[in-house]
Amino acid sequence: MTGFATFESAGPTILTVPGLGGSGPSHWQTLWEEARPDTIRVELGMWNTPHRNAWVTKLDQAIRAAEAPVILAAHSLGCLAVAWWAELSPQPYGWPVAGALLVAPADVDRPDAPEALKGFAPTPRTPLPFPSILVASRDDPWITIDRAHSLAANWGSHFVDAGPQGHINAASGLGWWREGQDLLDRVIAASSDSRGHARSPGDARAVLAINATDAAQAHYLGR
Repeated sequence: MTGFATFESAGPTILTVPGLGGSGPSHWQTLWEEARPDTIRVELGMWNTPHRNAWVTKLDQAIRAAEAPVILAAHSLGCLAVAWWAELSPQPYGWPVAGALLVAPADVDRPDAPEALKGFAPTPRTPLPFPSILVASRDDPWITIDRAHSLAANWGSHFVDAGPQGHINAASGLGWWREGQDLLDRVIAASSDSRGHARSPGDARAVLAINATDAAQAHYLGR
């Protein structure tokens, strides 16, 4: 693919992908965007009346406009936009999207899903072509922990149980969400080695399985 920098010449661009309604001023995505010069929001538009294909198109445009490998930091319905982008815009493993942090994905397949979410059903089941961590909460009103674990298995994501954290959003009182930053760092570490070369899928999984568990689950669950 053309138009992208190599791992050797640039660090990754972090693209945040909000969910339904966007992310307000106290949401961790917004705080990350304000504090990190490498982090940019994907302006998907139609925040309250999302359309799957329009969101996927906007996400594709943002990925292609980035002049570096891309790490996606998605929340809620934004996770479904990422999954659908991967389904509809196949890429070689790890390029141009080098990894993703998927936080509190919404369950668009449940019978009582809001109308705004149903256009993203059925949830893609294809493994994602990049290393990823999926973080879920035990008391998330938008998805059960078992369903979140199933999505992680389908997508090939390393699963992190965050305990009872609501929808892992501003209402959860996370602020800057230091633990999420640690997980983002693990995704970045899994995407390339110390020389800036893309890791193989097996090596990336090993980094996520060891480091993400140590960094996050020890914090959340005292393991």
